[in-house]
Amino acid sequence: MFVQVVDPVTEAFVPSLSHPGGNITGFTHFEHTIGGKWLQLLKEIAPRVNKVAVLWNPNNVSVNGFMLKIKEAAQLLGLEPIEAHVQNAAEIERAITAFSHASNTGLIVPPDFTTVVNRAPIIALAAQQNLPAIYPFRLFVTSGGLISYGINLREMYVKAASYFDRILRGETPAELPVQTPTKYELVVNLKAATALGLTVPPSLLATADEVIE
Repeated sequence: MFVQVVDPVTEAFVPSLSHPGGNITGFTHFEHTIGGKWLQLLKEIAPRVNKVAVLWNPNNVSVNGFMLKIKEAAQLLGLEPIEAHVQNAAEIERAITAFSHASNTGLIVPPDFTTVVNRAPIIALAAQQNLPAIYPFRLFVTSGGLISYGINLREMYVKAASYFDRILRGETPAELPVQTPTKYELVVNLKAATALGLTVPPSLLATADEVIE
């Protein structure tokens, strides 16, 4: 059973989402098209942004798909995407500090173990350097980040537990299709927005699943 895999077919976990056909199945937590949505939301909450830096670990092949969609959306929105390969805390600090020297830069943080475990310094550096940033999970926003758009991790693991139960009762993974996200959560931190000098549009607040004050 796998969870938090973006593209299990490309990553050779299974030959097909609908028919895994082997001894493994599971749950994806993002689709690559979400890359464009991250950029759209970042531009909505921080209209002055005209360049967007993307922190990603080059060892995570799934981020290539996000980057492609971010570049496509950036072209439509007239933004400049900047790639920053990071694999540890020191590289993250250097990258964010470098971005801060360019005016009107925003930050996208795709899902990756490196960025999740280093979320505290990422959030702190983004605030220190006055960089509006969008994150993949709610836990970034509850830790002080500006905005997130992604799945509810708790709900995903609850669903995964139901698959474990079915397998233990005799069903085989080959018969259980890989489950893809059916809903993404939008979480906004008003305190972080105020600290960055941003006014969150009412339309964004109206569509948010959670607003942290």
